[in-house]
Amino acid sequence: MVQLSKLIAVAAACLATPAIAHPGEKHDHHAVKREVYARDAMAAAAKRSLGGCESSLHARELAKRNVARRSRTVQQLREKRGVTANSQKWRRDLAELEKYEAVNHNKTDILGYSPATPESVVFAANTSCILTPTITDGPYYVWGEVFRQDVKEDMYSDGVDIHLEVQYIDINTCRPIPGAVVDIWQANATGVYSGISTSGNYAADGYDSTYLRGLQQTDKDGVVTFDTIFPGHYDGRATHTHLLTHLNATILPNKTLEVGTGSIAHNGQLFWNEVLRTAVENTYPYTTNTQSVTSNAEDMWSVKQADSAYDPFPEYIYLGEDLDDGLFAWIQIGLNSTADYTDNSYYSIAAYYDADGGHANSDSSFMGGGSGGSAPSGSMTMSSSASASASVSS
Repeated sequence: MVQLSKLIAVAAACLATPAIAHPGEKHDHHAVKREVYARDAMAAAAKRSLGGCESSLHARELAKRNVARRSRTVQQLREKRGVTANSQKWRRDLAELEKYEAVNHNKTDILGYSPATPESVVFAANTSCILTPTITDGPYYVWGEVFRQDVKEDMYSDGVDIHLEVQYIDINTCRPIPGAVVDIWQANATGVYSGISTSGNYAADGYDSTYLRGLQQTDKDGVVTFDTIFPGHYDGRATHTHLLTHLNATILPNKTLEVGTGSIAHNGQLFWNEVLRTAVENTYPYTTNTQSVTSNAEDMWSVKQADSAYDPFPEYIYLGEDLDDGLFAWIQIGLNSTADYTDNSYYSIAAYYDADGGHANSDSSFMGGGSGGSAPSGSMTMSSSASASASVSS
């Protein structure tokens, strides 16, 4: 067992007046406040549902498989990268989070793991069984991205590597959700999204660019994995990663999603703690990002109080001694599999990607939900490979 170190990074944050991020991501402060309170209430209710089944035999067996899989993944990632140095485990204690209504993010406590620490202690932890889908997808969601596990491309994907594992659990049964299709997208190290070309977010290849976007389908344990990078920040938003989950969507033979099929069961964002963000942004190319930094406490969608019911911060481990060796991060998300947020005002399709490349959705107002969740008209056939040339401006 490698030598590990443990960091308790208290991650609760106070609701702040929303700042305008990329153009289009504009929200009424009072509406946002109502949504945040509704999200918290949903999280508490879902946590109670999970409490009724989390001690069941199938839930315990799933937990054991999680430990074994995560341990195996870290070993494989270290071997692939040729890492021999000891790795670091940075973990937050949820019991500590519950003690704080508002938090000074500099209050941290370093605790040491010994080589004898069981893997069950290291890899069983989940920062959240609940990540309620009431958070905006922002103005830059693209329908029709490529099915791929590695969303990094040759250009504009430089940064700190992350192997991200996301597991989806049904809150009513504590069973995994297989067959879900999961979208991931995020800004690159200089704070720019691919697939969009509009004021405030110009990609040199415009709507044809696809870096740091992709789709994967959950396995029998409800797990998807993505190879990506730590996201960059941009004006008005805390550093975050977008996730959107489709249930019962039809996957066509050319590995595309058929328009209008399935439901949107989750639409949320992962946040990253300030200690890790600061460490990452002291490295290149994050140091070239000239946009203003917004902390978790200042973010309009950040948690009002992180606790065991709502905690959108993934667990993570340094694969080696420093960030050059990359990170392994994981989170478990509880879903109500009968919910459908397709018509939610915060679900908006900004563009789509097909065999002819990327196209703006003419029905979208780039308002983070102004047009609702209706899919673009007409059929889409997506090319089997993503464009490897995408550019940014910052």
